[in-house]
Amino acid sequence: MITHIEGKLLEKNPTYAIIDCSGVGYYLHITVNTYSKIAPIAIGVEKCKLLTHVIVSQMDNSQNMYGFFDEQERTTFRHLISVSGVGASTARMVLSALSPAEVQQAIASGNVSVFRSIKGIGEKTAQRIIIDLAGKLVPLSGGEGSGVRQGGLIHNKTRDEALKALLTLGFVKNLSEKAVDKALSTNPEMSVDQVVKEALKNL
Repeated sequence: MITHIEGKLLEKNPTYAIIDCSGVGYYLHITVNTYSKIAPIAIGVEKCKLLTHVIVSQMDNSQNMYGFFDEQERTTFRHLISVSGVGASTARMVLSALSPAEVQQAIASGNVSVFRSIKGIGEKTAQRIIIDLAGKLVPLSGGEGSGVRQGGLIHNKTRDEALKALLTLGFVKNLSEKAVDKALSTNPEMSVDQVVKEALKNL
């Protein structure tokens, strides 16, 4: 099993990263949280290391690789997909809207509404997440950084990249545009990952 990929970062956006490892390019699905942490890494110049989790589809025997900046996020992802009704796409959505610490705190406090606010999660699934994972994830002390700001990004580029990320996550274009514009209207200086996180709250 592949546990991590380390190599030159060739491409990155809020939903995926491509890493060149000894001449082989690996496409990894990532969360907004991971993107915020690799955002400062220079494309084609600096090395990037992501922990991995590979999911093989039994229907068509396809493989999808998910990348995580740290073990905390990968562990949270693995716990989430162990819950009945929560697939990899939904788990990635959760970890794009919430940090691992926020997920753990919501579970510990039994906060169903936090999970219900995320696309694809209804009342029953939200309750199942809390019930199934109660006691398995210990709340972390202290908050996690919301990401590193990307200096020099102009407003339109930030809007376009945030919109592209939301469309990749499965949201319709007109609603995504409204959510992104609303986020940027409150703070035009937000980075792409911050815009996506704020927009997810309104979708």
